[in-house]
Amino acid sequence: MTLSLVVPITVVSVVVVVVGVASTLARRRIGLVHLVAAAVLEVLLLVQAAVALLAMDGETPADTASFLGYLSGVVLVPVAGVLWARTEMTRWAGTVLAVAGAAVGVMIWRLLELWEATGA
Repeated sequence: MTLSLVVPITVVSVVVVVVGVASTLARRRIGLVHLVAAAVLEVLLLVQAAVALLAMDGETPADTASFLGYLSGVVLVPVAGVLWARTEMTRWAGTVLAVAGAAVGVMIWRLLELWEATGA
């Protein structure tokens, strides 16, 4: 885990939250901007997951099971959010993406906390 990836992931997750809330307030469904923001977030999360898994070769966090659970979960949240938002026929699709973005923002910092707890 590296702070140089956690910060950009947090920034992009905030962007996903903002565009999701904006579309909800505008009473609009999600569009290309939402999908691009979620895709960028997913790519960053996949890179972070790869970096973390490669770094676990030498050093592992004390609570490895929790770390791997958060790591796999955080990668799936944007995908699930996009799939759910695409099937939502009302303006609330943006809110679905906003909640997914907020969840990623919290989970990525928890991952960093778990990683740094043992100095891994």
